[in-house]
Amino acid sequence: MDILLNFTEEDEKILSFYELISKDSLSEEEYEKYVEEYPELANVDIYVQNKLTQEEQEELNHIMTNPFMIASNLSNEETASQIKEQILAKMQEQGMPAEQIEMQRKQLSQISLNEIFSQMPEDQMKEMISKIEEKLNNMQGSILEQSAIVAVKQEYQALGMDTDKIQNDYIFMTGLQMLGIALISMVAAVLIMLLSSRVAAKLGKTLREKVFAKVLQFSTKEFNEFSTASLITRSTNDIQQIQQLLTVLFRVVVYAPIIGIGGFIRVITKSDTSMAWIIALAIVLIIVIVLVLFIVAMPKFRKLQELIDKLNLVSREILTGLPVIRAFNTQKREEARFDDANQVLMKTNVFVNRSMSIMMPAMMLVMNSIMLLIIWVGGHNVDSGIMQVGDMMAFTQYTMQIVMSFLMISMISIMLPRASVSANRIVEVLETVPSIQDKKEFKPFDESKKGLVEFKNVSFRYPDADTEILEDIDFTAKPGETTAIIGSTGSGKSTVVNLIPRFYDVTRGELLIDGVNVKDVSQHELRKRIGFVPQKGVLFSGTIESNIKYGKEDITDEQMVNAAQIAQAEEFIEAKPDKYLSEIAQGGNNVSGGQKQRLSIARALAIDPEIFVFDDSFSALDLKTDRNLREALAQKTENKTVIIVAQRISTIMNANQIIVLDEGKIVGKGTHEELLKNCETYKQIALSQLSEEELNNSISDGKEV
Repeated sequence: MDILLNFTEEDEKILSFYELISKDSLSEEEYEKYVEEYPELANVDIYVQNKLTQEEQEELNHIMTNPFMIASNLSNEETASQIKEQILAKMQEQGMPAEQIEMQRKQLSQISLNEIFSQMPEDQMKEMISKIEEKLNNMQGSILEQSAIVAVKQEYQALGMDTDKIQNDYIFMTGLQMLGIALISMVAAVLIMLLSSRVAAKLGKTLREKVFAKVLQFSTKEFNEFSTASLITRSTNDIQQIQQLLTVLFRVVVYAPIIGIGGFIRVITKSDTSMAWIIALAIVLIIVIVLVLFIVAMPKFRKLQELIDKLNLVSREILTGLPVIRAFNTQKREEARFDDANQVLMKTNVFVNRSMSIMMPAMMLVMNSIMLLIIWVGGHNVDSGIMQVGDMMAFTQYTMQIVMSFLMISMISIMLPRASVSANRIVEVLETVPSIQDKKEFKPFDESKKGLVEFKNVSFRYPDADTEILEDIDFTAKPGETTAIIGSTGSGKSTVVNLIPRFYDVTRGELLIDGVNVKDVSQHELRKRIGFVPQKGVLFSGTIESNIKYGKEDITDEQMVNAAQIAQAEEFIEAKPDKYLSEIAQGGNNVSGGQKQRLSIARALAIDPEIFVFDDSFSALDLKTDRNLREALAQKTENKTVIIVAQRISTIMNANQIIVLDEGKIVGKGTHEELLKNCETYKQIALSQLSEEELNNSISDGKEV
């Protein structure tokens, strides 16, 4: 400390940070404790640093750096010898006798360095200190730090401390800390993987629910816009792309910035910043590579999803129409059609994958080139003495850490474009506003007009159609009566009945159910009042029981059996080993067309609605089953409104009211007998199915043939 104070004017400031420890100032117990730590205390008093704040420690370091390094440079044997020789040379210049100079030489060899400094002329001391300070100023920070470490180690040894033990203890504790951090990193990585997987799976589930719920609100117009194949792709493949991205995204978003920011801080605070431009160059190169790949590959990702839609569409058509394909022996043609769609998808996929596969080699080229650049520039700095090899290696490590973080983030860019396209496709579905929507406020049904269906000058055209499909449809279907609709193919029969449950909205006129416009009531409440049997019977995978109870799960088994009896389905159900628990395949592919229609009719009967709509639902039945079903139905629907669309005259000739359609217009309205006399279109249809004699008998007897 005495030596250090020779080279600074901050004596009082420095001493305020230390406490002078001597044997007399300590108790016996404290003295033994200090001697154990600082053995040299037994021979000399020592200065021990007080507990300082971080700011005080930084201030002390700043004040002590130069004095400490000057003292360290002067304390080595070579420097001390030079100082002694300079003192003797000065004495010789002053003309002192040789005997005195020799005596002085012996005295200098026995005195301390501090005493030597006190004997040096002031101008000589200043000159020596100035040279040392100039040398220190030219030293790079890390080299100065390393020199200081050596000097501090020598001071520890002078105090009698076991520096090897101190170093080993430090290495051991630092190793434990590193192991602890590694363990924490491992646990964090597992937790992040677990959480990201759960979040991604939860998001996928939520998106599928939202997309499915939205699709259920779609009218036929929206289904035609998207296509069934596209909606399936969006609900599965597109959501899967987002889910996969999210699984990786959380790990990278959390991990990569920590690595990058940590490396950047270490470069700024601990390394030579003169090579920081190399890091900036690496980051710019990575960003350029990613942008180029985005520009090249992004358009292809949208096309890729569209091609998946097309492949799904072709596959669905082929699988659905397989019996027709086999019947007409066109397997080769369909194979070629599938192969075309598959080839285009494959080529697009190959292009995208090739483009994105360039990324990894390009990134590795950047990393290795940057490493070579660091070694090249750092090597020159080491050769110039302004940087140590260890500093260059540390800078290389930190730079690779920063570049690696950007590399990890850029790897997401492989998944991001496709996920972005998928996200947009899902948003298209979720943001689509259904053309048929409920109003905010509903009108109540008029219970005094229960079951009444009124068409008042109704016209309708399909979306984007140029002409109207229906024009001025005007009739009333009353409770307790059967209203039949007949006409040639394409005359608009099914379109009329599809307006009743509001599958489409009328474009002009009014459609009233129970005295209220269908646009003013809840779709849910409207359809609860209607038992609708579509032209194509649709069954769901499950059992016969689950299909009959589909519209109302809480109906009793007795009601289910009663509905099956009326629909003339009991005979074939009872013939099955498991009866009502017999399995129904997807789409009802394990039952005949007639059985499918009868189960569809039983499903509508089971909910006991006030309005029955049969859209050509008896076409697959033989005449006997048709007659028996209508007789049983007449008893069941005694006070109900029944609307039947049919092609066969025999099915509708006993209806209370028959509506004859031709090219979307009503050309006849009345009973069977009245229409045979007054409606030429109806008569022509009847004559195409029955002979003149049978028609005359049906008029005279009032009986069906």
